[in-house]
Amino acid sequence: MKDIILASAAYFKKEFELPEIRENLNEEQLIKLLSPIIKRMLDRDFERLLGLCYRIDLGEQKLKKILYESDPDSMAEELASALVGRQIQKLEIRQKYKGL
Repeated sequence: MKDIILASAAYFKKEFELPEIRENLNEEQLIKLLSPIIKRMLDRDFERLLGLCYRIDLGEQKLKKILYESDPDSMAEELASALVGRQIQKLEIRQKYKGL
């Protein structure tokens, strides 16, 4: 699982131009790291954020639920959590079927 989180962090590092990622980063820390960036994107670069959600394949229903039903103060963190969760899920699926 640690490798998958690090691979997810590497993906987000590239997408968001994050500083160097620590080796002992966990999922919760990655979400906390992404939340302020996503908040800024919600305010200033919404189209780019939507593009990222599309590339990660977040899902239209999940994205709409977060955008329309979340408390504005927690929206960025919920979106960060959903993006990280989906990226981890994709990597787990790839890893599972890689050996077949």
